[in-house]
Amino acid sequence: MIENDYTPHGVCSRNIHVVLSDDGSTIEDVNFLGGCAGNLLAIEKLVKGMPTDKVIGLLEGNQCGPRPTSCADQLTKALRQAKELAQANA
Repeated sequence: MIENDYTPHGVCSRNIHVVLSDDGSTIEDVNFLGGCAGNLLAIEKLVKGMPTDKVIGLLEGNQCGPRPTSCADQLTKALRQAKELAQANA
């Protein structure tokens, strides 16, 4: 498993902890620290077990109100970073 902590920017959450499969292709777990608890708990449950690239494709570019990003969009950045770590360790 590949574990990575990502510090999001421009959103309310303060940390995104991502756990991917060894090859980075599947999301094993996601945990947000801070932010809108109900929405982020739902995202955590929905993405668990999903292909990393599919989640990136679905959530990348989502905005939160007038902000140019969102916690979902920041999750895609966390996933990309963790996937790069997995590929570097392969």
